[in-house]
Amino acid sequence: MSFEYLIDPEKGPQWQGVLPGKPVPYVLRRGEGEHAMLFGDLFTVLLSGDETQDQFGIVVSDSPAGDVIPTHSHNETHETFFVLDGKVRLFFEDAEGGRQSQLLTPGDFGYVPAGFAHAYQIVEDARMMGTLSGGFERFFQHMGQPTDHPTKEQPPFIPDLPRMQAAAQQHNMQFLRDVEWPEQA
Repeated sequence: MSFEYLIDPEKGPQWQGVLPGKPVPYVLRRGEGEHAMLFGDLFTVLLSGDETQDQFGIVVSDSPAGDVIPTHSHNETHETFFVLDGKVRLFFEDAEGGRQSQLLTPGDFGYVPAGFAHAYQIVEDARMMGTLSGGFERFFQHMGQPTDHPTKEQPPFIPDLPRMQAAAQQHNMQFLRDVEWPEQA
C-alpha cells in the first residue's frame, strides 16, 4: 500500500495558510480547505475558530457507509448534522433522557447540544456539513491524519488508542460505553 498522500510531518500540510487564521472575509473554491483522513472519512475544515474568534467552525465530511461512530458527548461543544448527500442515522439523547434514532436524508438537519450523548451511522455513502463550537473542528485533524488530497479515495487512517484518547481529552469529550440505542429501523 502506498502512503505518498500522507503529509511529510517535517514539512507540514501544503494547505497550511489556506484559512486566514483571523476574522477577515475569504472564499474557498471546491476542494479547498484543510483536509484530514479519519478512518475512511475525509474531513475538510472550511472555517475554524481562528476566523470566528472561537465562536464556531464549519466542517464537511465525505464518508463511506459503515459502522456506528461510537457514542460520545461533548462538555462544551454543540454539533450540527446537515446531510448534503446520502443517508445518516443520528442517535441522540433527548431532553427527557430518552434515546432517539432518526434517519437523515439529503436536506435533513440534526442538532445535538453540548452535554447530550449521541452517535451516528453513515447508512449510505454521505456528504455532511457540520457547524461546531469554535475549536472543535480541529478534533478531526488531531485524531486523524492531515492530507493534501481533497478526496476520500485514498487509504484510510486508523488512529491508535492513545491518539484517540489524547484528541478526546484535548477537545473535552468523552466516549461512552454500553449505551444502547433504539433499533436501526
